[in-house]
Amino acid sequence: MIALSLAEIAEVVGGQTHDIPDPSAQVTGPVVRDSREVEPGSLFVAFAGERVDGHDFAAAVVEAGAAAVLASRPVGVPAIVVTDVQAALGALARHVVRKLGTTLVALTGSAGKTSTKDLIAQVLRRKAPTVFTPGSLNNEIGLPLTALSATEETRFLVLEMGARGVGHIRYLTELTPPRIGLVLNVGTAHIGEFGGREQIAQAKGELVEALPEDGAAILNADDPLVRAMASRTKARVIFFGESGEADVRAENVTLTDAGQPAFRLHTPSGASDVTMRLYGEHHVSNALAAAAVAHELGMSADEIAIALSEAGSLSRWRMEVTERPDGVTVVNDAYNANPESMRAALRALAAMGKAAQAQGGRTWAVLGKMAELGDESLAEHDAVGRLAVRLNVGKLVAVGGREASWLQLGAYNEGSWGEESVHVSDAQAAVDLLRSQLRPGDVVLVKASRSVGLESVAQALLDSGNEGEVAAR
Repeated sequence: MIALSLAEIAEVVGGQTHDIPDPSAQVTGPVVRDSREVEPGSLFVAFAGERVDGHDFAAAVVEAGAAAVLASRPVGVPAIVVTDVQAALGALARHVVRKLGTTLVALTGSAGKTSTKDLIAQVLRRKAPTVFTPGSLNNEIGLPLTALSATEETRFLVLEMGARGVGHIRYLTELTPPRIGLVLNVGTAHIGEFGGREQIAQAKGELVEALPEDGAAILNADDPLVRAMASRTKARVIFFGESGEADVRAENVTLTDAGQPAFRLHTPSGASDVTMRLYGEHHVSNALAAAAVAHELGMSADEIAIALSEAGSLSRWRMEVTERPDGVTVVNDAYNANPESMRAALRALAAMGKAAQAQGGRTWAVLGKMAELGDESLAEHDAVGRLAVRLNVGKLVAVGGREASWLQLGAYNEGSWGEESVHVSDAQAAVDLLRSQLRPGDVVLVKASRSVGLESVAQALLDSGNEGEVAAR
């Protein structure tokens, strides 16, 4: 964070200083909520959670070098005491962002936010210093913490914004007002909480409503609900997509034998060829979104294409492709799942499996529950099971309880029989099955909602094949 005195911070957040001998002392380190991340000069934010109370670590973090604690009560060490720690953190982020004057890019969508954010960051940092959301820290706590990590050298600040209801994104844009707003898509993620896709569109569109007149709204021309958001913003609108009407578009989309997308990128400033290192055709839309942001910020088509072609995955458990020494390929996409991302991952698996099948290998889809789908849950799980059969996935392993049984039933009703699809009770049962049946050349996709924890299956498969050096692509 930029250096601020404790007195200035107290004024910004409306707090009172306690046990601070020198209010002019400055916070020169990062703002953190995890005591293990404290550095000399840090500001430690003490949240009182259900299981852990950050206030209990106050003395330890000051001893480790923290300048002070942002707290809701006196803690016996230098502290700025406020009524609401979360609101104070947001106020501090808003103050720092305004003081820096950096160009703020915000993005939202039902699927692909984190992958697209990582692509945008990798493209923009070729042009200038860029700070971006780590992982999926896209809520009312993670977003201000990311914003506070910007410094005087930061030119671009890329923030992912998540929402679980109407009004959430509006709140986040008030904390960190964007100049560029990107909406990727409106799908069915969290539909059980929102109540319907129209409500999801209403919530996602709050981002473009917050943009200034001299800003830019970057919208997916291929998604009707996103395209309609053009009427909700006073900013200039830029469309991306495969539609011929899009300002930034892709032509001649193909997949390599390994399942990596290649296409001709067209922008208003020119065209250039892209071959991505990421896996799955769904990354084309993500790449076009990143390209539209980069174009708006002055990068040429050639610069953007080179950056997209060299970009990799920065966040864990998102289409992580690792080949074991014995020739089995594990695709760990277990960070989260919704119907859109599940379909995209299955299509990527099918594409990757073509080369494997030519050598006698098989494709495996190890799938679990997609959470927060409400009344749509049965139909959506059934549809994913059916899609696995239509894509000719060799083996479906449905892991877990009721939702997994719906996956397996969908596959069965679509035409799967015998051992082509199987329902197992838990992750360990899936690991035992896979260890007994995998053979060289097989490709295994592992995917479910975060709460299911299927990353343990992927890790177990890698550990069991890790007798030699694992070659990660």
